[in-house]
Amino acid sequence: VDAQPQRRFGVVVVGVGRAGSVRIRDLRSPNASSEFLNLIGFVSRRELGSIEEVKQISLEDALSSQEVEVAFICSESSSHEDYIRWVFRAGGPRLAQSFADGCLFHSVFVTTGKVLHEEHVELLMEEFAFLKKEVVGKDLLKGSLLFTAGPLEEGRFGFPAFSGISRLTWLVSLFGELSLVSATLEERKEDQYMKMTVCLETENKSPLTWIEEKAPGLKRNRHLSFHFKSGSLENMPNVGINKNIFLKDQKIFVQKLLGQVSEKELAAEKKRILHCLWLAGEIQKHCCSKK
Repeated sequence: VDAQPQRRFGVVVVGVGRAGSVRIRDLRSPNASSEFLNLIGFVSRRELGSIEEVKQISLEDALSSQEVEVAFICSESSSHEDYIRWVFRAGGPRLAQSFADGCLFHSVFVTTGKVLHEEHVELLMEEFAFLKKEVVGKDLLKGSLLFTAGPLEEGRFGFPAFSGISRLTWLVSLFGELSLVSATLEERKEDQYMKMTVCLETENKSPLTWIEEKAPGLKRNRHLSFHFKSGSLENMPNVGINKNIFLKDQKIFVQKLLGQVSEKELAAEKKRILHCLWLAGEIQKHCCSKK
């Protein structure tokens, strides 16, 4: 279906946790991108009835509805693949874990004229904008990125290389495509402790270390250290509050629906996404082979 400038696409939000609730809020608020989107309802496993006057509908009704053309998938990571497959088989909606599935989904959605948009709000953060300016034109000697947080249930959120793929996306977006040198996973399930250590290399053979460490009581934080020929960057300064990053992402999605994103930009985004998925898969293989 060709997008018309004044057309409104019918939207359903799947999953109403923190991300889904923000999506509903942004879709209901007056803003430029929401003028092209008409929120039909939301899908949830819980019986909620309605949220802020938005009605709950079943997944079956959403997939069969002639009104619904867009699905925002906001459920836990482990369910994304199934929801995308169901949406595609229904033949209607456009959307916003594995390398093979990423290739398949991108290929199928392109050949059928649909829009598959993968949310990467971490690239819309003030911290990333600061880092992007800091590293441009500089020669990296070595670097590290440590992310700490409370424990995550792997069954719901996937292997750490996938649940933490936003950090990997930062590194790839800052320093280009990376190669895997080694990867280890330390776990103490009785303590809910997990530490994944990944050694990577840039195309210029500069080493990058990515660590995900999770345990009860650990605060959500990023610790970074980048050393360049011209100086060093140790940890992140206070660069301000991240405002409306989901709304910024929605704007990008609508631009795709309207055909306002160039083929060059789409190709670069697809290449980055598939490279990160491939790397995450290779990291998982390395870690699992050593168990």
